[in-house]
Amino acid sequence: MDVVLAETAGFCMGVDLALTRLDQLIADADGRPIFILGPIIHNPQVLKHYAELGVVMVDAPEKVPGGAYVVIRAHGITRQVEEELKARDVHIKDATCPRVKKAQLLIARHTGDDSVLLLYGEADHPEVAGLVSYAGNGYFVFDTSEELEQYELVKGKKYVLAAQTTQDRVLFDQIVERLSSDKDVDVTVLRTICDATKLRQAEAKTLAAEVDFMVVIGGYNSGNTRRLAQVVSDAGTPCKHVETLAELPLNELVGYSRIGVTAGASTPRMLIDEVLDGLESL
Repeated sequence: MDVVLAETAGFCMGVDLALTRLDQLIADADGRPIFILGPIIHNPQVLKHYAELGVVMVDAPEKVPGGAYVVIRAHGITRQVEEELKARDVHIKDATCPRVKKAQLLIARHTGDDSVLLLYGEADHPEVAGLVSYAGNGYFVFDTSEELEQYELVKGKKYVLAAQTTQDRVLFDQIVERLSSDKDVDVTVLRTICDATKLRQAEAKTLAAEVDFMVVIGGYNSGNTRRLAQVVSDAGTPCKHVETLAELPLNELVGYSRIGVTAGASTPRMLIDEVLDGLESL
C-alpha cells in the first residue's frame, strides 16, 4: 500500500500565527488569567491542550473579567464585541487571521455607501458573524447558489459580493459569472477567499484522482475541513473524514493499494502523523 500526504495538509498561516501568539501570551502572562472568546481554532484536541494549560474559553464578552487577557481567535469577532471589550479594562490580544482581517476591512470600505453585502458563507460560522458586522447597509448570507437565486436583487441598487475566506473558489467564481451576466445588477466583487484555501482544495482534488481512497483529517466543526472532504467526494473518490486515528477503520482499508491523506487548516501535525503511522502499519 502506498500512502500519499498532500503538501498543504495541516496548519495554515493564520492558524499557526494565532497559536504562536497564544503560546507567547501564556509564557508572558505573569499569572494574569487568559480567556478566549470561543474556540481559537476549530480543533477539539488543540482546545483540550490549551484548557489543560489554564486557558479559559467563554462564549460571551461579559464573561471576561476586568484585568484579564482575552485572545481574539483566528476567525475574528464582530465589530460590536471588539468595541465592547475595548471599553472595559480587558487586555486584548488580537490573533485574527490576517486574511480574515483584510476581508473585514474590505467589506467596511466597500459597503460604506448604500451597498448591500452579499456574503457567500455559513450563516452560523463565527467568521461570517464577524464579516457581516462590518457591512454598512445590510447584508444577505447564502451558502449555495440556489439560496442566492431566491434573493430578489433590486435593479438600480448597489451590491457587494464577498465570501467567507475558506469557501469553495470554483463555486464562488460561478456565482460571480452569473451575477456579472445580469446587466441590471450593480455588483462589486471582493476576492476574499484565501489563496491557501484555493490551493488546498485544488491539491485535494488532484490527489483524489490519483488514489483509490482519501482520508481527510480535522475537526468536524471546521468548515474548511468539511469542504475538503466535499471536494474529494465530488471528485468521485471514496473518502473518510476523521478527527483522530481512532476513528479510522483501518481493517476496511486493507484492500486499497494507494491512499491519499490531507488535513484541514486547523489540524495539528501530531494528528496527521498518527494517521500516517496507522496507515503505514498496514
